[in-house]
Amino acid sequence: MQNGEVMMADAINTVSLLPWNTIETELDNFGCAVLKGVLSKLDCHRLAASYPDDGQFRKRIVMARHGFGRGEYKYFAYPLPDILTDLRQSLYPPLAGIANRWNEQMGIDVRYPDRHEAFIERCHAAGQDRPTPLLLEYSEGDYNCLHQDIYGVHVFPLQVAFLLSRPGEDFSGGEFVLTEQRPRMQSRVEIVPLQQGDAVLFPVSHRPEKGTRGYYRVNMRHGVSRLRSGKRHTLGIIFHDSK
Repeated sequence: MQNGEVMMADAINTVSLLPWNTIETELDNFGCAVLKGVLSKLDCHRLAASYPDDGQFRKRIVMARHGFGRGEYKYFAYPLPDILTDLRQSLYPPLAGIANRWNEQMGIDVRYPDRHEAFIERCHAAGQDRPTPLLLEYSEGDYNCLHQDIYGVHVFPLQVAFLLSRPGEDFSGGEFVLTEQRPRMQSRVEIVPLQQGDAVLFPVSHRPEKGTRGYYRVNMRHGVSRLRSGKRHTLGIIFHDSK
């Protein structure tokens, strides 16, 4: 087995062994959940080290040019690196079940197929055929404004961000931030502590919250606080493609 295949096998095995019942409960209660240790140190190092290789990417975004914050990121091109394809395909099935339940609770008619390949076919048939997995790079003073990653009509309501760098060693600051805006209430903020190789699972735009008269929609946004020192790399896995 080659090194790349070992990376894929380890990540896929870890995903299959995650405590999905606990993850689903945390996601319902708090709007996010941490997936611990999905990527190995070697996975993280290799992915972060690939950032300068423009041949893997279709587009580079400098955040300050667009008012997104400070820092930059690159969207991977098709064909994706094998580990990204396998992460998308292995994470998607348990998330599709959650997404379908959420949509039912929120009165949204859209349902998602069991396999990621089938959902991507739906995106591509609508002209959303550009890959959305991305690699982000932050340096001292950089930050990411609160936002939502919506790229077209077809949106999968959950996404995952992997921390590739070591907090306290490679960088300081740069915490993942999630805000929850509830109707007629003040916004709630969640700061999610991550270690290298961990991922945070969170909604793209909204989630259901149970009230006295049933479920209602809560609007969600995410971002990254200011990096105090060092350099921080993150891998973002978005399950829908872009126009």
